[in-house]
Formats: sequence, structure tokens, C-alpha cells
Amino acid sequence: MSRRFYEKVMVVTGAAQGIGRRVAERAAAEGARVLIVDRSPAREEAAEAIRSAGGTAQAVAVDLETWGGCAEAMQAAVDLWGRIDILVNNVGGTIWAKPFEHYEPQQIDAEVRRSLFPTLYCCRAAIEHMLPQGSGVIVNVSSIATRGLNRVPYAAAKGGVNAITASLAWEVAERGIRVVAAAPGGTEAPPRVVPRNPNAEEEQREDWYNTIVDQTVQSSLMKRYGTLDEQAGPILFLASQDASYITGVTVPVGGGDLG
Repeated sequence: MSRRFYEKVMVVTGAAQGIGRRVAERAAAEGARVLIVDRSPAREEAAEAIRSAGGTAQAVAVDLETWGGCAEAMQAAVDLWGRIDILVNNVGGTIWAKPFEHYEPQQIDAEVRRSLFPTLYCCRAAIEHMLPQGSGVIVNVSSIATRGLNRVPYAAAKGGVNAITASLAWEVAERGIRVVAAAPGGTEAPPRVVPRNPNAEEEQREDWYNTIVDQTVQSSLMKRYGTLDEQAGPILFLASQDASYITGVTVPVGGGDLG
């Protein structure tokens, strides 16, 4: 195992499960000191698993849909280890899957708040610490679903993530900070510990969700979902010095689907 992140301080949001957890585990195995930020109680188990494997990890629970929660998370990393070298903004995900005419206004608000504001606020909170040190990397986790069926509000939010990536990168590039994004396609993962929408079975039809699954597979040139490692690998590459001349771009990771 390489040591690309030896003693680097990495904050990973939404790291209690799924892609975020795999990123945290692999980064810790390469020497990172990882702060797992997640509202799910599984955050503590994820951190303990990393420590049991010989890595360094702590966990914190905050509300990343608020500015205060994002600022608190970044400050927690600084309080623990004195700096923030890498931020992986992984929070987000479709809450409802249905044609746009079936979304209620409050559901539109909830989708955008879940998948845009944590990235927007965390970027702002992180650069407050990165700019004085003259270095840092932010990897935003976007989605190829910026062009997809039955999740227009989510697509809008992730389109915003792409815009944040391009615009912020331009602002801070000459001050030592890179801002990049990976856009995952469909990804096979264990069942979520905490569902994004506990009432999904009552609120959306199975055929609406199956439309997303079918479109995701058909849009991929490889005609399959990716694995957690196939998503974590590109994210960690972008976070590493191997990508030191890459900034301001969103890299699609969807088996050939460019979104």
C-alpha cells in the first residue's frame, strides 16, 4: 500500500457508509488522519474500524445542511490535528425519485438543501483554514445524474456542485489550493444504515425508481453499476499529489456515461 496521504489531515463528509466510508478507509490505510463527519450513528463504528486496522480516525456528528455545522466540522479537524489538508465533500443523494411534476415545493427545497448546501458551506469553511496555510485540496463528489431521469432537483443541486468546483478553483488556484470533483455513476453499495428517505416506499412508485436504474445502466457504455472501490480510487487520485496539475474540473466516473 502506498503512503500518498502520510500524516495528511483529511475530512470526509458522509463517511459512515457507502463511497464516503470507502474513501476514508483507503485514505487512512495510506497514512491519512481522517475525520469522519456524518449524522448517522454508524460514524463511530466506521472510525473504530479504521483504528482497529491501524489507522487514525475520529468521528463527529454535525448538521452539514447548515453553515454552523460545516464550520464546526472543519474546526474539529483543526482542533484535533492543527490543519486541514484535504476535504472530500461526499454528502448528498437523491431523496425522492419521480417525474418533476410530482415533486412538492418542499421536496424540491429538501433535495437542493441536501445535495448542494453541504458542499457550498463546507468549501467556504475549509478555505478559511486552507488559505492561511497556502495549501489544500477539495474534492467535491458530484454525479453524472446532472443529466438523468426522475430527479430534476437533485440534478440541479449537483450541477451547482460542478459550478462551485469550476468557480472556486479559479479563485484559489494561485493561492495553493486545488478544487476538483468526481462525478460517480450508479454504484453498488450495501444497504444504507440510515435511509435518505424513510418514507420512500409510501411516497414513490417502484416504476419511477426503476426508470433511474434502467437509465443508469443503459447510459453506461459498460452497461453496469460501478463498485465502491471504482469510485473511491478516482476520488483519492484527485486528492493526491498525483493530480497536482489538475484543478477546476469534474471527472465523470460512470463507465463511459459523461452525464
